[in-house]
Amino acid sequence: MPELIDSFDRKIEYVRLSVTDRCNLRCFYCLPKGSRSFSPRENCLSDEEIERLITAFADLGVSRVRITGGEPLVRKDLPSLIRRLDRIAGIQDLSLSTNAVLLGDSAGLLKDAGIRRINVSLDTLDPDKFTRLTGGRLAPVLAGLMAAKAAGLSPVKINVLALRGINDDEFVNIAHFCLEHGFTLRFIEAMPVGKGGSRASEHYLDLRRVKDNLAGHFDLVPSVMPGGGPARYVKVRNSPLHIGFITPISRHFCASCNRIRLSADGIIYPCLGQDHQYPLRSLLRTGSSDTALKNAILHAVKHKPLKHEFREKPWQVIRFMSATGG
Repeated sequence: MPELIDSFDRKIEYVRLSVTDRCNLRCFYCLPKGSRSFSPRENCLSDEEIERLITAFADLGVSRVRITGGEPLVRKDLPSLIRRLDRIAGIQDLSLSTNAVLLGDSAGLLKDAGIRRINVSLDTLDPDKFTRLTGGRLAPVLAGLMAAKAAGLSPVKINVLALRGINDDEFVNIAHFCLEHGFTLRFIEAMPVGKGGSRASEHYLDLRRVKDNLAGHFDLVPSVMPGGGPARYVKVRNSPLHIGFITPISRHFCASCNRIRLSADGIIYPCLGQDHQYPLRSLLRTGSSDTALKNAILHAVKHKPLKHEFREKPWQVIRFMSATGG
């Protein structure tokens, strides 16, 4: 069986799997308040359909799957789906991205089902600012983080979208919070994905400035962490704290991109920053063979573009981030 290698000789071994486009928060840069353009529930893939697709991906060499949304924990009985995926031969790494609002009641269930590590989006530790940014409450998120720690999920990575004039006064405090609790800290540059992303880009902050600021407070040394993502890491000397920098704008990583995204309604998006899309749902629901599914996946990967064009064409991706998957 052929492997997933695109036309630029990049091996695709990582799928970002969205299990829902719905979310229980309304972060202004992802799913702004008042958004109602969700995919009809009957269009979303069932557990059986997702299992079949991920099995096809695994047969083609994918070994890593990250479960995303929207907010994946709003999907009914998510641990049951995770147990299905954990049994697929070839899948060696199952992880989860979440806002942690519902994590307090589910961290142990997720660990038992097969999740080993999680990423949590958390842009501020200020309760009032959190509500302004997301429309939600900070307390359940912090409780979810502590539940993840108690359940033994590791590493727990805190993802902070760096926003000039919004949260750039908190980065040192967030680093101390991660150091205290044994979490990994990662900063992400704002990307112009959808209307919310365009608003966030107005607050774009080059992460080189963030790194320089942190270096004034911590003794940083180069480091690495295992994982399938694009973060470049440093470590605080003589401590367990790793700090990662994800730089799609200032220093893009397209040449080493190893991932594609699969939306909750069965669409492959080969690149976050382009609008190419390859629907698979109709193949699943019209009796197509496993060979036909795999050929469709191979076709989509062969058309993965060389790079995003966030700088050149920041207007071209108009879908919400929640519709694509994180």
